[in-house]
Amino acid sequence: MPLEPGLTGHVELTVTDDDTAIAARSGDVPVLATPRIVALCEEAAIAAIDDHIPKRETSVGMRVQLDHVAPVAVGDTVTADAKVDKVEGHRVVFSVSVNDDRGLVAAGKVLRVIVDRDRFKERCS
Repeated sequence: MPLEPGLTGHVELTVTDDDTAIAARSGDVPVLATPRIVALCEEAAIAAIDDHIPKRETSVGMRVQLDHVAPVAVGDTVTADAKVDKVEGHRVVFSVSVNDDRGLVAAGKVLRVIVDRDRFKERCS
């Protein structure tokens, strides 16, 4: 199946102490950290397209725009969903959202770029 708008990805997380703002050093309260929410959104985006790109290629993060609107306590479960909105050459734009049993936790956009895995790694040397 080709890489095209409409593809979706979904991941779940039960929040632990390792996922909190304290652990991520992004705050001093024991709630789900914004950086961990960003990682969940990226994970859902990857899940949406991973089976739709050649194995020699991968996607890398380029931009994240996110509104984090509600706290989540340790022990609660969240789901992250990503939907491909647009494919522009090697750039893929996703709508992302994170929810818990009370509703919306975060929402935004993720931009990932499809790259040749080996050439990308060479650029790091």
